[in-house]
Amino acid sequence: MNCSQFATTMRSAFSLHHFNSPRLSRHVSNVSASLQPQGQGTDTPPRIGFLGLGIMGTPMALNLIKAGVDLTVWNRTKSKRDPLISLGAKYKPSPEEVAASCDLTFAMLADPQSAVDVACGKHGVANGIGPGKGYVDVSTVDVDTSKLINGHIKSTGALFLEAPVSGSKKPAEDGQLIFLTAGDRNLYETVAPFLDIMGKSKFYLGDVGNGAAMKLVVNMIVGRSFKTRLLFFFYSV
Repeated sequence: MNCSQFATTMRSAFSLHHFNSPRLSRHVSNVSASLQPQGQGTDTPPRIGFLGLGIMGTPMALNLIKAGVDLTVWNRTKSKRDPLISLGAKYKPSPEEVAASCDLTFAMLADPQSAVDVACGKHGVANGIGPGKGYVDVSTVDVDTSKLINGHIKSTGALFLEAPVSGSKKPAEDGQLIFLTAGDRNLYETVAPFLDIMGKSKFYLGDVGNGAAMKLVVNMIVGRSFKTRLLFFFYSV
């Protein structure tokens, strides 16, 4: 997908209306066939982990719970994880233990350093993940950080997908996020039903780093558009 094609599809994506479809639960069930740990039946739903329950992570995780996903969460601050636990989420005391207990793990961290620490640090995801599992980082990080995390995750035999989001708190609450993904194509296909629960559109952009780079471009476009509207407002009053 070249830049002009992406710009056209992005304009279309921002005009789409998201809705919760009853078919989503069936899509989630279909994922289980490609994610079963040895000895598990194909009818067992995949176990999903979510790391980081901040302004964006909490509503994203909440939408997964509402869709009936078997969710295990982790967050440094206890007060932020308790509401989700009360709604049925499970809890593990470290990213390592979440990744070890789940088939797929998502992460929404506040900044690049947090993303690296959670993925690669002591008791991080890389210590608990392995073959047959996948890690999806939906945090906003730079290209080098994303490639660093990818290297650590892939060295364990697991799959990696970067999927930074376009959208803020309200779109996260409403399931209106846009995912800019890059990395393992098979993992992208596997996690697509979960991205559909949390967002209204998703794009696969190829190799790791492309998603992070495109997020920077989107931020520039959005910022420029805001500045243009602001100038128009001031000149029109």
